[in-house]
Amino acid sequence: MRPMRPFNFNTSAELFPAAIRKKKRAGFAYRRFGTAAEAVRFAMEELPADSLNGAYLQVEEARFDQNGIRSLYESEAFPLPRRAPAPKAQDADAA
Repeated sequence: MRPMRPFNFNTSAELFPAAIRKKKRAGFAYRRFGTAAEAVRFAMEELPADSLNGAYLQVEEARFDQNGIRSLYESEAFPLPRRAPAPKAQDADAA
């Protein structure tokens, strides 16, 4: 097995929607980003979960599916600030 080279979050990236959408509601259209970090953050923080399902991120010759995008977002190397998690419903009820 060859060693993986470090992922470059500063490389431009393209985010593609799922090839086939079962719902008529538009999820998102193809989008190009200046950096992979921006694309990953957009996918994880802005897209509804059902739009991310089946979508993929293309960075140079590498493709990342929903799980790969999530792994990049959760990586210690991810260079952008992450959105704070939303409070859980039970926490809001207790207030």
